[in-house]
Amino acid sequence: MAKKAELENVPDVLGQFNALKQKHPDAMLLFRKGDFYEMYREDAVKAATVLAITQTSRTFPGEKEPVKFASFPYHALDVYLPKLIRSGQRVAICDQLETPKLKKEEQTKQKTG
Repeated sequence: MAKKAELENVPDVLGQFNALKQKHPDAMLLFRKGDFYEMYREDAVKAATVLAITQTSRTFPGEKEPVKFASFPYHALDVYLPKLIRSGQRVAICDQLETPKLKKEEQTKQKTG
């Protein structure tokens, strides 16, 4: 379990994506965030094409341009993962490290949404 001081320095989801993508540039990264697996940037474009899911763009703090984004429900992983692998993709499934800020944002969404 990560210590509180360590979690305060954890980057947001896009920062985590960028760091992992540098280490594993040939892998498509699927980030579990709540009830969804999310893909960003070029991974979102590839996933949208292979899986026939919607690709959109989303703004993130600190990013000048909207970031390409795609997602699917976590319970569809058993359907979508084999499709990605059969298409030749190397896939890494990632659990996002949750910072206190992200946890608070998620709780706020649940209360208002």
